Amino acid sequence: MAEPRKAQIVAIGSAQLVAWASSTYLPAVVAVPMAGELGLAVSWVFAAFSGALGLMAVLGPAVGRAIDRRGGRRVLCLGSLTLSAGLLCLAGATGPRTMFAGWLLLGVGMAGALYDAAFAALVREHGLGARGAITGITLLGGFASTVGWPLSSLLVELWNWRVACLFWALANLALALPLNFRFATAFLPVSGEAAPAVVSQDAPLAAVASRRDFALLVIFGAATAFVTSAMAAHLPLLLLSAGVGTAVAVAAAALVGPAQVVARIGEFIVDRRWQPSPLRGARLATALHPAGGLLLLGFGGAPAAACLFAVLHGAGNGLITIARGTLPLHLFGSVGYGLRQGRLAIAQRLTQALAPFLFALVVASGGATAGLALTIALSAVALAALLALRERSGRRV
Repeated sequence: MAEPRKAQIVAIGSAQLVAWASSTYLPAVVAVPMAGELGLAVSWVFAAFSGALGLMAVLGPAVGRAIDRRGGRRVLCLGSLTLSAGLLCLAGATGPRTMFAGWLLLGVGMAGALYDAAFAALVREHGLGARGAITGITLLGGFASTVGWPLSSLLVELWNWRVACLFWALANLALALPLNFRFATAFLPVSGEAAPAVVSQDAPLAAVASRRDFALLVIFGAATAFVTSAMAAHLPLLLLSAGVGTAVAVAAAALVGPAQVVARIGEFIVDRRWQPSPLRGARLATALHPAGGLLLLGFGGAPAAACLFAVLHGAGNGLITIARGTLPLHLFGSVGYGLRQGRLAIAQRLTQALAPFLFALVVASGGATAGLALTIALSAVALAALLALRERSGRRV
């Protein structure tokens, strides 16, 4: 299979930036003014967004299967078109029905336009050589919050939330759609590339090991998705509850994005030079959030502890995003990757949707200590799942 081209990585990564900025990172900016104008509680907007995440999870396996069979161009382009349609529906929303319809359309578009679909498209084209490309597109996609939040806020401030939705609808049509059409591959004949062989195991035992490894990846993905979603929604408030001042809390939270990008650059360099096992990187990444959480618990409202927690969480989260794409490829090979990713994503999207609400309840009842204890425990569960995984050669790393 052909090696990924730099132009393809930049193009699909740029399309990912637009897709993420116009979907996952949109509610944080538009939810309050949208609810106010439509006469709804803000919780209804987030409920609609949670519905979009749930629909995305349900559609994941079908999207992955389609990419496995036909390549990624059609799916990614339809994803961009559907995101645009959902944003246009939101821009014209007049009440709860049209608002919910817009978010559900966005859920359909997210299933076909975000990382899972892009990863599957790259693996379908490049097979086991897609690992570097997966890291590359996450480098650009990692700037989605850095670009999306300020730009959406500026549009809301200068005009209103409807203009922000219209802008992102146009960005998907004028930028993401052409990039996906030009650089994502269309129909590909089914590859005969096999999954990595399992040494000294007969076929029935190999099948059992494969199911066990898949279940461990489900646990890893679901637990880390909860932590990521909870921190994305509540990090500044969590730091305030821990006794950090407002200015420090905002400054510390702003370090998450740069930490993600720096960690991904480091992973990209290390992978190109030494090509370590993705399992080692995933284990290190998963350990960073609990390490930072323990520091924050130990030093309370100390500004340095808050900043270090944000940096460690951001770095770990940036690497975990890559691991969710590379671990299945490393453990199972490229055949059926899209369908497998879609199935893995079901639990991730469900915990992602539930996390903001459940985490808010925990912090409201037990404070920052209870919230941190929960995310540390879930990270420990994810790390235990990774430690239980074995290389396909049969040796533990």
